[in-house]
Amino acid sequence: MTALLSVAAAVAAAGCVLWWLRRTLVAVDVSGPSMAPTLADGDRVLVRRRRTADLRVGDVVVLEVPRGAGPWPAGADPGHRWMVKRVAALPGDPTPAVCARAAGVAPGAPVPPGRMVVLGDNAALSADSRVWGYVPARRLLGVVRRRMARPRTPSA
Repeated sequence: MTALLSVAAAVAAAGCVLWWLRRTLVAVDVSGPSMAPTLADGDRVLVRRRRTADLRVGDVVVLEVPRGAGPWPAGADPGHRWMVKRVAALPGDPTPAVCARAAGVAPGAPVPPGRMVVLGDNAALSADSRVWGYVPARRLLGVVRRRMARPRTPSA
């Protein structure tokens, strides 16, 4: 009976760990050149779900993709397509000059609460806060923790 209880406890503990991992960590595939040379098209990254309060400038983050071009549409529901960008400014930080026009503010104006500024590492090939202005913090999935092995492609 004791052995059976030990096995049941081990299975329950493993189930709790798996549940926690699924709620905390996510694998996301990178598509496109906007984060080159840091990340390349086809890379897979491990993302830890985070809140905006846990972010730092310079973090590489995964966010929901906005619909349409121009400023981030208010109340839009972009679904679950993801983009990878680098945090350039958080609430209270000065708005970078390269994003001020899109945000509709003067360079250096404080980033408002609930918003952030994100940039792709490859400025020439990145749609980011230079186009959208501030990004709603609620669209954050999490912070990239590390690059994983590339997914295998089936051989022909």
